[in-house]
Amino acid sequence: MTIKEAEERTGLSRSNIRFYEKEGLISPGRNAGNRYRDYVERDIGDLQKIAYLRTLGISVKDIRKVVGGQASLYEVIQGQIPLLERQISELQNARRMCEVLLAQGPIEYEELEINRYIDDPKKYWRENRRILGMDSINFIFICGGKTVWAFITAACLLIALGALGWLPDKIPIQWSGGEAVSFANKWTILAYPVACGVIRFMLRPAIGTWVRGNTLYGSLVTDYVLNCLCFVALSVEIFMILFVRGFVRRITGILLVEILMLAGFLWIARRKLPTGL
Repeated sequence: MTIKEAEERTGLSRSNIRFYEKEGLISPGRNAGNRYRDYVERDIGDLQKIAYLRTLGISVKDIRKVVGGQASLYEVIQGQIPLLERQISELQNARRMCEVLLAQGPIEYEELEINRYIDDPKKYWRENRRILGMDSINFIFICGGKTVWAFITAACLLIALGALGWLPDKIPIQWSGGEAVSFANKWTILAYPVACGVIRFMLRPAIGTWVRGNTLYGSLVTDYVLNCLCFVALSVEIFMILFVRGFVRRITGILLVEILMLAGFLWIARRKLPTGL
């Protein structure tokens, strides 16, 4: 059956079905005549099982382990109970605190005295570190935004256009040991702003597939990673211009620092953000 028929049979959207396939949770065959995906009854059953497990809050990563035989469904569900209990406890506690505040009657922000409601603020912050931890990664949301991407892309374009007039006919595009080893026409410098567009719109599905399986806020982290890659493109462009002018000889240090920063921020994000999607 076609994907449209699979949508009708399961009640799931096409994007859901495509996502589960990209994540390796289902593997529909291909129609021998037109090479379109051909969903069978087993695929329909698998899609319904996957969707049901997702409604229980079980992560794509854990479902993949079950489908791949790396973990039993019973074990995964057992592991889900403590996570749900923690979330329930946090919500119940938040509700109790709201009820306490409301019991005091109308209250304004200026009148709020924290010490009246919690004895030990530091202990309270530790108990709610999962929620507060989300605030410490707001930079990912900011740096992953389209405004930042547009700024990086515009900078790439403006720098490229501004440098065209005084660049030599051949510019270096590959370096080794502080020396240029490969050259291209100077108009190749326009490839850097183009690369920013390719990175943002064409690499997004591939990077998003990996990230979404590891964090609830996969879209946010994906955009951040893409903008970091665009920033690398901008750095290489600037380095090339400075290299031609004889100001710098090696790019290794610059790229190493940027890669370490990207890896560090991703490590923080994967620790701070709730798992799953």
